[in-house]
Amino acid sequence: MFAVMKTGGKQYKVQAGDTLRIEKLAADAGDKVQFNEILMLGGDDLTVGAPLVDGAAVQAEVVDQIKGDKVIHFVKRRRKHSSKRTKGHRQQLTMIRVTDILSSGADKSGVKAAVGAGTLPRGLGEERYTANRAEQADMKARVKNDEAEEKPTPAAGVSEGAKDDLKEINGIGPAAEKKLNEAGITSFSQLAALDADSFDAVKLKPEWIEEAKAKA
Repeated sequence: MFAVMKTGGKQYKVQAGDTLRIEKLAADAGDKVQFNEILMLGGDDLTVGAPLVDGAAVQAEVVDQIKGDKVIHFVKRRRKHSSKRTKGHRQQLTMIRVTDILSSGADKSGVKAAVGAGTLPRGLGEERYTANRAEQADMKARVKNDEAEEKPTPAAGVSEGAKDDLKEINGIGPAAEKKLNEAGITSFSQLAALDADSFDAVKLKPEWIEEAKAKA
């Protein structure tokens, strides 16, 4: 069986036992990783992903972290202010050995997913990066819950309704509408159900309530 997998923006056709060099992974020599982006499986039956093959994966062992061949970058500028510049670069790579190809059940294998080193912020290992992402998600959830708790609730005995433009009522301006909204009054039906004597968020006029009843 062979598989066509994607990693580091490149595609590789692999079989069990193959050794290849790929873009650097956030892993150490001896670690076992799993590639979940499988575009095609071949063998007795050919399976083409749309775009990926569900449940399929390629498992491999990290052999070593290496560098590629040196590439020379030479720049020469002519004309009046001529200059020359030579730069060398060796791409960081990871050597892996394919150990197994899974046609299904990849999500239950228990092997950690292969993560490119370029996707992690500089100075963060995979475990610390994952922990930080979990902390950020937890903090966002707490903030969302706090915002939900701070949301004003309607006055007692008033049911929630659709938001209306309370400024349509004669005498209610932007400032009064804002105070009513902060007290949870956002619709004509809510305003019509208020008691002018007991409601203290804003001084209600009887004619406002009567007009709100007509509009509701």
